[in-house]
Amino acid sequence: MTLRRSRTLLSPEQRADPAAARGSAVALLARRDFATRELLGRLAAKGFDADTAAAVITELVAEGVLNEARYAQNFATWHAARGQGPLRIAAQLKQQGVAPDLIEGALAGPHDWAALASKVRRGRFGPQPPRGWPEQARQARFLQYRGFSMEQIRAATGATIDAD
Repeated sequence: MTLRRSRTLLSPEQRADPAAARGSAVALLARRDFATRELLGRLAAKGFDADTAAAVITELVAEGVLNEARYAQNFATWHAARGQGPLRIAAQLKQQGVAPDLIEGALAGPHDWAALASKVRRGRFGPQPPRGWPEQARQARFLQYRGFSMEQIRAATGATIDAD
């Protein structure tokens, strides 16, 4: 049996109430960080007017409660800990509307992407290097799906480049 929260419809007064929208936004931010566009979507889903939600988000950004740089850094750190590479993390942040300079700053943090690619490869395929091209290609496809660059994949799989 699945339990669902009942969605109560907001009255026209509540939809335009900045205090109610701010309370909902702060309640959401108390659980985790959000990107600006994501929080705007959440408030719209709760039934608040777009103008009211945008005004509340502007206030929260000005107060430092909502910070996209912090969100991008936390997002990159968490997803890197899950074994995802910089290309995949960047694509997800871009999809959420984070500015490109903030994405670059978050990915340039304390992450050693080549070491992470090696760790992810060893966790999935074991400590032995790939034997032969088919196995190397299979491991490379896996790492590519996880969001690692070709340079990081070559370092993780021990691939050599033939200069034919």
